[in-house]
Amino acid sequence: MLDWNDLRYLIAVSRDGSTLAAGRALRVSQTTVARRLAALEAALGLTLVERQPSGYRLTAAGESLIDHARRMEEAADALAHAAAAQARNVSGLVKLSTEEIIAVTLLVPILGDIAARYPDLRIEVESTDAVRDLAAGEADIALRSCTAPEGAGLVGRRLGDDVWSFYCSRAYAVAHGLDDAPPVLAEHPIIGGGGAGLWRHYRPWLERLGLTGSIALHQGSTMGLLAAVRAGLGFAILPRLLADNDPELVRYPPESPRGGRGLWLLTHERLRHTPRVRAVLDIIADRMPRMVD
Repeated sequence: MLDWNDLRYLIAVSRDGSTLAAGRALRVSQTTVARRLAALEAALGLTLVERQPSGYRLTAAGESLIDHARRMEEAADALAHAAAAQARNVSGLVKLSTEEIIAVTLLVPILGDIAARYPDLRIEVESTDAVRDLAAGEADIALRSCTAPEGAGLVGRRLGDDVWSFYCSRAYAVAHGLDDAPPVLAEHPIIGGGGAGLWRHYRPWLERLGLTGSIALHQGSTMGLLAAVRAGLGFAILPRLLADNDPELVRYPPESPRGGRGLWLLTHERLRHTPRVRAVLDIIADRMPRMVD
């Protein structure tokens, strides 16, 4: 199969007259140039260059193809310049809506990457459990944990299952001798709450497990849950994509069912190709931690 990148080596040899000079120009070894030329000839089924006392010269087949190769090089350079110009022109405001726990933990380093790559771009992050209407312009991008996106004209991707499980602090686990066996959760304080959006899912789960009588503290937000667990106040459910990467936390079963709630990265169809929005979507999709196995 033809590797278009190999055409660079043919062009360099035709211009510089030797694999050594071509290698210097391309900042690769002479051996690499010779190997990639051989691969190009094998892919095309043609002999493109021949060695003479004065150096390398193109064969008749090489001469017939070199102008095509140079046009491809010019097109590739034009594409690279256009892409660079577009990156430089990415500017303006992007409004992003997501849950507080995602905004404060997972999103912060990604925002740093966006700022470094697109200094003229300004991100406005709203930390809320409310579902913003992207069609009405309440936000440009939403990063939501939900079963299925709600709203007209939404486009995006499901990044994976949003699985939650029980956690306590490492210090709490050591203090209560939980290193060797999973805890009997009913014998430990449970931290409830997490805000209205989470509590309506969390409370029925605790009821099914018979743990509502063990609730010792009720937090009003997901960040409150995280802070209470880190402080060693007991057990609470937290998202695995966040908590599994926290060295101060220890996970114990059970976990929420898979295939239900997922983490969705969404925008409205009218914005999907807008450079400022597309740039943010692409970086978040690339950098957001993969969902748990």
